[in-house]
Amino acid sequence: MRPRARLLLPAAIACWLSAPVPAARTAGPDTYPQRPVRMVIAFAPGGGTDIIGRIVAQRLSEAWGQTVVVDNRPGAGSTIGTEIVARAAPDGHTLQTVSMSHALNVSLYRKLPYDPVRDFAPVAQLATAPNVLVVHPSVPARSVKELIALAKSRPGQLNFSSSGSGGVSHLSAELLRSAAGIDIVHVPYKGAGPAMTALLAGEVQIMMATMPVASAQIKANRVRALAISSAKRSPLAPELPTIAEAGFPGFQTDTWYGVLAPSRTPPALVHRINRDIARVLEAPEVKAMFEQQGAQTAAGTPESFGAFIRAEIEKWAKVIRAARIEPL
Repeated sequence: MRPRARLLLPAAIACWLSAPVPAARTAGPDTYPQRPVRMVIAFAPGGGTDIIGRIVAQRLSEAWGQTVVVDNRPGAGSTIGTEIVARAAPDGHTLQTVSMSHALNVSLYRKLPYDPVRDFAPVAQLATAPNVLVVHPSVPARSVKELIALAKSRPGQLNFSSSGSGGVSHLSAELLRSAAGIDIVHVPYKGAGPAMTALLAGEVQIMMATMPVASAQIKANRVRALAISSAKRSPLAPELPTIAEAGFPGFQTDTWYGVLAPSRTPPALVHRINRDIARVLEAPEVKAMFEQQGAQTAAGTPESFGAFIRAEIEKWAKVIRAARIEPL
């Protein structure tokens, strides 16, 4: 190498290293999405959140021309998957389908690895569904009153499954147990799907299941539905009485589903995704698919969904304290 070249080369390298690095392109509302989108579901496959989330993910894939990949991350009452989303880049390419457990966990855990309000941007509510009290066909009870009488005659001998300690199916059953003064044994599973499988196998006798989980099994006569947990009878199953009608006025534990993004996701992008989800929910075939699962589509703005979540956190904190459930 010639002397002059030896002198110029270090200066050129130093200049290159000090040059500003171009900023990574961020998707705006008009260019989103730029790559596949991850939809985190913090539960095992087969549960209500998984069923609803997959329906929406498939339709968004078609609308966006980009794959929406469902990523099941179950465990620790949904906190594992939720923490992943809280720490994800706020660019709209990581979303989460959540359910009522998002509002419950703040009262069920002494220390969460995230803040359920501060660390998330509410995007859209998807659906609501009543919970349904179901029993294994071998259980002789055909009404809530008969089930309570049976449980009182056999204290500690009937088991009920749930999607996990502190989940909506657990708390709904705990409320009924407390209100009815019965002694039934809680058996937690890792998700609503496994909990329903246990009921079908006769490992447990009772479950307070979400409609999306129980609907197909009820129609196939694999489980017997006794009542629903909503304040009024559901137009999707008008033959089922409410638990309130069975002598427990005020009993209500509906389940809801929605979509969140990491906090600091640009508001314009959040509203873009909200509009696209609203179009998905308006489709007659999606409404029909939800109804087959015993759920009804919901709609609203990101702001209204955020206010709803805050109200649910406050509501269930009171319920959990009244039920004397100690935080983990």
